[in-house]
Amino acid sequence: MMEGSSFADAANVAHPDGLIGLALLQDEVKRLPDSPGVYRMLGDGGEVLYVGKARSLKKRVSHYAQGRFHGPRIAHMVRLTRALEVITTGTESQALLLESNLIKRLKPRFNVVLRDDKSFAEILIRRDHAAPQIRKHRGAHTITGDYFGPFASTWAVNRTVSALQKAFLLRSCTDNVFDSRTRPCMLHQIKRCSAPCTAEISLDDYAALVDQGRDFLTGKSRAVLERLSRDMQQAADEMEFETAARLRDRIRALSSITLEQSINPETVEEADVFALHAEGGQACVQVFFFRAGQNWGNRAYFPRVNTMIAPDQSEAEPEGGAVGGDENGAILEAFLGQFYEDKPIPRLILLSHEPPNRALLVEAFSVRSDRKTEIAVPQRGEKRDLVLHALTNAREALGRRMAEGSAQATLLAGVAEAFGLDAPPERIEVYDNSHIMGTNAVGGMIVAGPEGFQKNAYRKFNIRSEDLTPGDDYGMMREVLTRRFSRLAKEEAAGETPVRPDLLLMDGGQGQLDAALEVLEALGLDDIPVVGVAKGPDRDAGLERFFIPGRAPFMLEPKSPVLYYLQRLRDEAHRFAIGAHRAKRKAEMAKNPLDEIDGVGPSRKRALLHAFGSARGVARASAADLIKVDGVSQALADRIHAYFNR
Repeated sequence: MMEGSSFADAANVAHPDGLIGLALLQDEVKRLPDSPGVYRMLGDGGEVLYVGKARSLKKRVSHYAQGRFHGPRIAHMVRLTRALEVITTGTESQALLLESNLIKRLKPRFNVVLRDDKSFAEILIRRDHAAPQIRKHRGAHTITGDYFGPFASTWAVNRTVSALQKAFLLRSCTDNVFDSRTRPCMLHQIKRCSAPCTAEISLDDYAALVDQGRDFLTGKSRAVLERLSRDMQQAADEMEFETAARLRDRIRALSSITLEQSINPETVEEADVFALHAEGGQACVQVFFFRAGQNWGNRAYFPRVNTMIAPDQSEAEPEGGAVGGDENGAILEAFLGQFYEDKPIPRLILLSHEPPNRALLVEAFSVRSDRKTEIAVPQRGEKRDLVLHALTNAREALGRRMAEGSAQATLLAGVAEAFGLDAPPERIEVYDNSHIMGTNAVGGMIVAGPEGFQKNAYRKFNIRSEDLTPGDDYGMMREVLTRRFSRLAKEEAAGETPVRPDLLLMDGGQGQLDAALEVLEALGLDDIPVVGVAKGPDRDAGLERFFIPGRAPFMLEPKSPVLYYLQRLRDEAHRFAIGAHRAKRKAEMAKNPLDEIDGVGPSRKRALLHAFGSARGVARASAADLIKVDGVSQALADRIHAYFNR
């Protein structure tokens, strides 16, 4: 069980100016306990520099306090340290889990940091309905049912769900659609659903199909195929050729899944394979997922590895995920802790490099998953082949990324030259608005930099002001920028170090530029460069004009790579803004008046729509009719009637 240390007050306060860096740690170590825990080194303004875990906090921090055996990177980190925070834990495995959680949340400068935090798609077969639904799922497991995954891409899970519908005829419709059907839908007509909604199949027979689907997804695919083959042969022998043809189509659908999932292993039922390739101060971790004896896809990750200072090849830094020299095992260990912080842990994890604390990882993962987890670095056989295959993919992915990064650096240098910037921009923010005559107005912000588009930093702004004239693009842009940069100004005033853009691109001409400059000047941020990008005559690409304060509008060479890059930025901002607008408009159109009535939740809404056919039917009903619906009391019936007849 984790608990705060008894010396929290001493560890969590700012220290006198004279007691900094090495001297601070030498003072702190006197009060640290000889117990497991997590420590955080903080810099100026409370910036978290590093998060580490230790079997003994006192011994671990004392290594830093001695001022010896540290490479330049660690020495620099210690020099920047202005405060130390610690949390004690009951065991070292608890410290490891807490360390991974904090690194992922705080993203310290000197740790290996997993930057891609996108959740994986899964297949869900629900268990909270008499006729279970099959569907794609992302996020927490809040719905009662069986989850199968992870799938590395949305395309893979969509293709698999589609094939499973053909093979097992499971429904994919929502409960609302299921309850309102009076005749089979088109999916039944094209033989992708058995239509339990209209009793075209009994619930017992449908349950048998669901069981077959579960068996297939849990690795019993061969048994399911053999059973279907026997049934097909029997139907053919009995001259029931239509039935045999339907079974043949189901077998083909299942075979398509097993055939298209390449490199399906024979000896690995459930495993995740991790392979790391590091080169030129960058690293790539390639992850392959194997479930039910099938390859369910792969994904490449590029964790942030601190390379600001030349590492000391002799430095040994096994704890806390710090990287020194060629410590690929330490990178992989830090990556694993963050990767599984919010994902299901398989029974087997195969690695390309030996982590320094393999036994500790096994203990922590076994505690988290509540079952035995094995971590192995295979040296021979099929498992080794799987790791080598992943390693080849990691090497190739990192090579492509480094080539792209080199080209990206050249483009950013060209942007700096075109717009007169002091240095190539590290963070470019591009803004655009989308609306239809002022309705469902949305502002969009995209972010780009040396690593391309940073989609986790994209933001959308629902336009809230009621004082704007419909279609006032300048007013909308002022609202968006005010909301974005008011927060930044407050954080800077409080001594914090928020993320600051190096360049703002506004989709528009002089008017949008003036609106942006007005907002930034009012907030005291007029040192941020701003450029307006106006479309050419007839909106022709290649004829864009650029507006910069103090310069006449100008154009770039029509075939300039920098121009193409800026067009891509503008088009991405436009795509993002219009996508957010369409989503908002769709949600607005789908709104039901019943959603606005207090006391009408999803189940009562479903019962009312089932009873009266539509919201208009509910509006026409009397209170006496409404009370006949299950779950509707007299008070609620009066409230609903009053809402529609106010």
